[in-house]
Amino acid sequence: MTLNSNFWSGKRVFLTGHTGFKGAWLALWLQRLGADVTGYALAPVAGEPSLFDLADVESSCRSVFGDVRDRDRLDRTMRESRPHVVLHLAAQALVRASYLDPAGTFSSNVLGTVNVLDVARGVAGIDAIVVVTSDKVYANDGSGKPYREDDRLGGTDPYSASKACAELVVASYRESYFREMGVRLATARAGNVIGGGDRAQDRLVPDIVRALESGSTLTLRYPDAVRPWQHVLDPLHGYLRLAQALVEGASASRAWNFGPVDDRAHTVGELSDRLLSAWATDAVWLRETGTAFREHTLLTLDAAAAANELNVRSRLSFEKTSEWTMDWYRSAFEGADPRALCLDQIERYEALA
Repeated sequence: MTLNSNFWSGKRVFLTGHTGFKGAWLALWLQRLGADVTGYALAPVAGEPSLFDLADVESSCRSVFGDVRDRDRLDRTMRESRPHVVLHLAAQALVRASYLDPAGTFSSNVLGTVNVLDVARGVAGIDAIVVVTSDKVYANDGSGKPYREDDRLGGTDPYSASKACAELVVASYRESYFREMGVRLATARAGNVIGGGDRAQDRLVPDIVRALESGSTLTLRYPDAVRPWQHVLDPLHGYLRLAQALVEGASASRAWNFGPVDDRAHTVGELSDRLLSAWATDAVWLRETGTAFREHTLLTLDAAAAANELNVRSRLSFEKTSEWTMDWYRSAFEGADPRALCLDQIERYEALA
């Protein structure tokens, strides 16, 4: 089950969050596959570099700047795009930011999802909807066991709780409306994603790159925290395969984990060491002192269902994930075209099939 360019060619896709890190990569990939993409998202933050701007993502799609909480604008845009497939990625995606603005986080991630689904049920011609949530939707008991899709939802920090709430919203709309309408609706829960072009604040890889570029000291909040790291192209491949399976009639209208199926969960410190080595620097990291917002130290996913039923597996090892990520940043730092770097890595990724 590889991506089918014949399937995606000419397919009208409504993509929320196309100005974000994952959304920008996905917009570029969809254009490469021949899809007709309408992107709907907040404008990039002024004065800060974004992959959306650096890779000229706007030239790959019809781009509309808007908030998913603005129901009227969202409604007009989706109706005008007449999508076959809806991919909902727009979200407030940072744990630390959720502590600082919990109301805004719940509003964006819960009400925003309600709006996308409520608008979609009034738009004719939609075949499938994929809502991207998070690996942090589970009630984390600290055991470190890999969480399966039928494990209990939870979340103590506002970000995690908001994404668990979004899962309940999706389940409600699926059973109340979309199943009877014949529209297939699924959620995608991905592990920690890294890759070239991420410039968000309070994320590990952007923080490392900024420290390397400026020559400043790198400090880590939770160097012992364990996460299921994966390159951005791995979960995006999963989202596309899931959408394709939904349209083609597979029994896939449910939640799916996307993450490494082998032993690829590593600590923040181990990943940092690997990334610094890939940059070929003798820089080291220091443990951050002082008060930090609480995060769970152990989190891994069981992605066997996606591997067995969708034939979606991580194609890049932990070593290759680190290598591809830092190759992108180092090449961009040396003057390479960011858009060309993205398209080259997408082409190389496809060739791994």
